[in-house]
Amino acid sequence: ETEQEVLERANNSEFGLASYLFSRDIGRVFRISEKLQCGMVGVNDSAISDARMPFGGIKKSGMGREGSRYGMDEYMQLKYILLGSLNK
Repeated sequence: ETEQEVLERANNSEFGLASYLFSRDIGRVFRISEKLQCGMVGVNDSAISDARMPFGGIKKSGMGREGSRYGMDEYMQLKYILLGSLNK
């Protein structure tokens, strides 16, 4: 099977929580990881859950992330404040 065939099979799901791959080729690792339709990718390890890392999926596996500093993003509004000189 080619990489493209493997990706098509892996992404042919209504779910997308996590995917796993094993490889020593760092180019392949990033190429495939970027194209996998999932919220988390485990490379050469299956223990991807960690309280410090964002946890969540895409498709029917959820929306948004929980845990880590990203877990609050869904509940926050980003605001930019420019503060000019106060000495005028």
